[in-house]
Amino acid sequence: MPKLNPFKPYLIRAFYEWTVDNGHSPFIVAKPGAYARVPREYVKDEHIVLDISPEAVVDLFMDNVGISFKARFSGKSMDVYIPIENIAGIYPQELGPEEMMPFETSEPEHAPDEDNSKKSQKKPTLKLVK
Repeated sequence: MPKLNPFKPYLIRAFYEWTVDNGHSPFIVAKPGAYARVPREYVKDEHIVLDISPEAVVDLFMDNVGISFKARFSGKSMDVYIPIENIAGIYPQELGPEEMMPFETSEPEHAPDEDNSKKSQKKPTLKLVK
């Protein structure tokens, strides 16, 4: 039997889309680990809560490996990357964390592929086809 993709990243992307479509702000809760790039000064009780709404981030990219984006923290721009394994939940801020879709967390088995963690930094291009 072929190895199946984990369903966690699909659920995160679907919940994100549902939240934005309903005019709410999606927040993720993550347990930063060795491979996460997050502002450590905002980590509380071994978790960080981040607003990933379109108004709060730039170049949001979510795939089966991780979530990456650019955001400002205390006026300073930062590239953020969180492996999917480190995501503990996602919820609409307006409804509160009690409406969070929770997930099990773990530390990734190996460092994320550098190409995957930098995809959000590439701008999409269009070609003119005649």
